[in-house]
Order: sequence, then C-alpha cells, then structure tokens
Amino acid sequence: MTPATMLSTILRDAGAARPYAESRPLTLEQIPVPAPRAGEVLVRIERASLCHSDLSVIDGSRIRPLPMALGHEAAGTVSALGDGVDDLAVGDRVVLVFVPSCGDCRACLAGRPALCHRGAEANGTGDLLHGPAVLASAAGERINHHLGVSAFSQYAVVARESVVPIDQDVPFDVAAMFGCAALTGIGAVLNTGALTSDQSVIVFGLGAVGLMAVMAAAQVAGTTVIAIDPLPEKQALALRCGADQAGSPDQAADLVREYAGDGVDLAIEAVGSARVMEASLALLTRGGALVSVGLPHPEQTISTPALQFAGLGRRLLGSYMGDSVPGRDIPAYLKLWRDGKLPVELLHTDTRPLAELNESLDALVAGEVVRRLFVMHEE
Repeated sequence: MTPATMLSTILRDAGAARPYAESRPLTLEQIPVPAPRAGEVLVRIERASLCHSDLSVIDGSRIRPLPMALGHEAAGTVSALGDGVDDLAVGDRVVLVFVPSCGDCRACLAGRPALCHRGAEANGTGDLLHGPAVLASAAGERINHHLGVSAFSQYAVVARESVVPIDQDVPFDVAAMFGCAALTGIGAVLNTGALTSDQSVIVFGLGAVGLMAVMAAAQVAGTTVIAIDPLPEKQALALRCGADQAGSPDQAADLVREYAGDGVDLAIEAVGSARVMEASLALLTRGGALVSVGLPHPEQTISTPALQFAGLGRRLLGSYMGDSVPGRDIPAYLKLWRDGKLPVELLHTDTRPLAELNESLDALVAGEVVRRLFVMHEE
C-alpha cells in the first residue's frame, strides 16, 4: 500500500559552497505522495544514482526553477496508474527516462524523441508532460520536478512516456544506470556517432557516460578504443571496460599517433569542457566526427579553425540523451548486458542511504565515484 507521505530530496538554493558535506544544499523532507493524473504513473523508486547533471543544477551551471526535487537516473516498480495508462500493471519493473517524448512534435515525428520539444519545455519549467508539477511541501509550497523524474525520492509521479518497462529479473542496481548513463554514452557512439567496424575511437572523460561509450565502442568489430582521463584509477577501469589503450590528457595526442595514425574516426567528449572539445577536434582524421556529450557551463565557448570543417570534412555533432529512442534502445542495451557484452556492474561504485547525498556530491566532484546508487526504502 502506498503511504500518504514520502522522503524527498529538495534543492532550495543553487550555488552552495563546497564542501557540500558542510554547506548541505540538499534537504531531506517529508512531503505528500501525489496521485498520478491521466497519462501518468506513480513509481516506487528502488534505486537512484548520482550524475553530474544533478551536480550541474546544484552548483548553478544549469539554471532550473527552485525549489526542486532532484534526481533523474533511476529504476523502480509501478505503484499506481493514472487514467488511460493501460499498457502497464502495478508491480511492473521500469527504468525512468529524463526526456518524456510527446510523439507529435517536430523532433518526435522526425524519429528523434530525445529532442522532444514539449518534453524539453516541461523539463525546463519543472512541470510534467501532461500538466503542471504535482509535488508540494507539507505546507503546500510548489516543488518542481527535475527532468520529469525527481528520483531522489521514495516515490515519483512521472509521465507514462518517462518509463520503459523491463524484465522482472533485471537487478535494480543494473537497471538504474540505463536511464541516463547507458542511453547517453552508448547512444553517443552507436546512434549519433554511427560507429562502424574497423574504426578508431577516443573517449575523453571516464565517468559513467564515458565508460558506457567505451563499452559500446568495444562491441563494434575491429575498433581501436582509446580512453582518456586524468585519474589513473579511471584509466584502469576503462581497460576493464574494453578500451585498448588508456592514458592522461597529456598522452592523448601520442596515443592517437601510435594507435590511430593520422587521427581517430570518432571522438567522444564526455567531460563538459570547451577546451576538451577543441582538443578533440584536432585529433580527428579527415572526415572524422566529434560527438559532444558533456554539458559545459553555458558561458563557455569554443575557438577552433573554421577551415577544418569544409577543408578536412570534420564534423561536430551534439548528442542529447544519445539521440536515443528509449523504448527501442533500453531493451537492446539490456540484451547486450545479458550477453556479457556490457559489464555495467563495473561502474557501480557502492550503494548508500539517501541521507548521504550531500557527502556524495563531494565524492563525485573529486572523481572518487563513478555511479553511487541510493536506496530509498529500508530493506
């Protein structure tokens, strides 16, 4: 039975000073559990994981309406269904997706639901696809939704379009990472980058998204995969994830010359840095492509020789949520995991109670965790 109230993690002010363990920007509050409206689903959150996209809202890099219940990468079980939702059942296991696609806007009709216009608008205002925000404090104050999910809570009301049903035997620790990291990192390689056999790839930034990109590239026959990160422990993890070579940013150019000749066919920038984007472009072969996955601060700009695009045929491609079609891609990626080709368990650093979120922000900034998962309920 669904309780009347739930614990939810609320951000009321952005830009708190670090360390976050001391400034404590996130507060754990008891708020009412909302009922799903028509077209919506109430999900009991079983696992949620911490991502740099959450951090970008907390530090003010991504401006979002506050107060906001954070969290966007999670898995759980269906607890209740709103009117008109007849293709799910209570108890179904689901992965949550941070862009709900309306199905009839320009992007959706073009087969690019990750760029849904209505979904982006709702996410930007803190609302849901089918109506205004349903979260509120105990005193009745509006609380905005984070990317239509707000997963750092014991329950979440989301649009039906924000969930993808999965098999009941997929562990929540695995499933939680497929709604953001897998879609974004794997999709950047296979969808946006359209990597083909016998090509070379360099991945900058070995967080969960970058490591998912490494794993995806390693599945394509004959690829040479180079992984770059300043932290030696992440370089070692990339080799376990399927990279052929790994090194620091200072070693990137030498590794490309040695293992990819005059440049790589595909570069994945998963750092969120304009400077890294510039460096990545310079490492492309003729006709190569840079896929920008990270989220730089809005004030960052890039400066790069314009002639390389027409003169060398290089391409700069943006990739939001990996240009994915979640209902198609999540089952496909889970099949790769079942077949032993996506060792996503390697990315699971540890599991903590929700009360440790503020301290975990510091660990994420320091690069001490790849994916830290959080338990919402006593087990």
